[in-house]
Amino acid sequence: MSGLENYRVLVARVDEMCATTATKFAAHLACRPGCDACCRHLTIFAVEAAALRRALEELPPSQQEQIRELAKVSTAHGRCPLLHDGLCLLYEARPIICRTHGLPLLVKRGDDSEIDFCPENFAGVESIPGSAVIDLERLNALLAAINALYLKGCPGPERITMAQALSE
Repeated sequence: MSGLENYRVLVARVDEMCATTATKFAAHLACRPGCDACCRHLTIFAVEAAALRRALEELPPSQQEQIRELAKVSTAHGRCPLLHDGLCLLYEARPIICRTHGLPLLVKRGDDSEIDFCPENFAGVESIPGSAVIDLERLNALLAAINALYLKGCPGPERITMAQALSE
């Protein structure tokens, strides 16, 4: 299985877990189309960039050009170059971090672990079951391993900016 195929399997598993959590807590999630405060210009793994480029190539030429123009004018600390009118122009191909953002993530802070999520979400929820929490360290380790496999077949930098991914 190639690195890009491994990535697609991981995305499917992440999407399944996120969908289960989103369904269970639908009344407690503020994340909706147009909610874009977390959509920042990020660096992503090379395998994620390849998935974005492939999705970009499948769009009509006018949409490809629109996205490439947004990428050209993006800044390192600005909004995501895929964001237009509050919506992601390549939503189905968005990176893993975008898929999980706002949902409960188990994060390590020094020697401690805590559950983090968007402050707009889970209002009134007294406890979040472990089945709804994504172990960010484990997810990132899987993604890094898939990226390493991808880079064996397609050498290049480990991470690039979203704009670079969309400009190549």
